[in-house]
Amino acid sequence: MLCVSRVCGRMSGSSLLAAGGMGSTVGAMRAFSAAKKPEMIQVEQTGKVAVVTLYRPNALNALCNQLCDELVGVFRELDADSTVGAIVLTGHGKAFAAGADIKEMLPNTLIDVYQNRLFDALDFGVRSIRKPILAAVNGFALGGGCELAMMCDVMY
Repeated sequence: MLCVSRVCGRMSGSSLLAAGGMGSTVGAMRAFSAAKKPEMIQVEQTGKVAVVTLYRPNALNALCNQLCDELVGVFRELDADSTVGAIVLTGHGKAFAAGADIKEMLPNTLIDVYQNRLFDALDFGVRSIRKPILAAVNGFALGGGCELAMMCDVMY
């Protein structure tokens, strides 16, 4: 399944391959300038393509506040990096993202979630990225995980 949303007119699949060299198998771990290295996000760059992996293996990559903050921070750094032409988002293990972290949300009422705009930072953070983001959905994409995949420009 291939779904195109924001990427129309910016970069076609063939130009993405040409710009990013996605066929290359040589990868390098990326060093970040942020004061704190992300704990729940892994980033690897091959050519002009950065692969961002959600990494919460014990929680099927459930979306908690820390993961969402780290993801938006990593996306912003990659967006500002001239050596990156496209971003691929995937999940570690058998899940892309199992949705919101229910344990973290448990103390909140529906009104709390609505008034505090619990996932707005993630939504606006992803939508503000100008470089194409491809969701490589490798397993379960439930609830908020499915929404995260749909926020990307291309879903595969």
